[in-house]
Amino acid sequence: MNSQAGIEQSHEIFVHIRIIVGMILGLSITRLVSGVTRFIQHPREGKIDVIHFGWVIVIFLSIIHFWWFEFALSRITYWTFENYLILICYSGIFAMLSSIIFPDNVGDHKKLEQYFRERKNLFYSLMLMLLLIDVLDTLIKGDGYYKATYGWYYPVRQGVLICGTVGAIFSKSERYQVLFVAFALVFQIVWIASLFDVLGPR
Repeated sequence: MNSQAGIEQSHEIFVHIRIIVGMILGLSITRLVSGVTRFIQHPREGKIDVIHFGWVIVIFLSIIHFWWFEFALSRITYWTFENYLILICYSGIFAMLSSIIFPDNVGDHKKLEQYFRERKNLFYSLMLMLLLIDVLDTLIKGDGYYKATYGWYYPVRQGVLICGTVGAIFSKSERYQVLFVAFALVFQIVWIASLFDVLGPR
């Protein structure tokens, strides 16, 4: 009876946290979709920039994947404020990244892609924070959670993306930026397809 009550309480806590996280992620998706919609409505206002549009796709996939992955968090039976805070910060960074990709206004910059390139160091710094928070969150949840959810692919993925993001912060090469966003997109697609294409037992 006590075990059943504990499970029900854990589920209620998870739903409570998921609602708050969902609100933040919903704002992020809304900004991305609205930005793309504005571009479709007024295509002459700017050309498609490969780097900028590439990150639109990567961040959009990352957000919807995280929202999908949230169901796996229902397995956690013991929540701490640290777990909760990390989830909120992680979600909040998605909102910040989305606001850099599609800002409310571009200020003195004539083009959206020009604004994005001027803010590239801030964008990649936030990306780096996102990746490091992900690692911290995984470590806090413990070895059992890691083995039940991930495998050898996770440390390889995180390590490569962290190194690539640090390189993007310091690199002024446009070719590097293009290759990195393409690499990140492929990595994200493989990550989703290999581990999280189906929720629940297969």
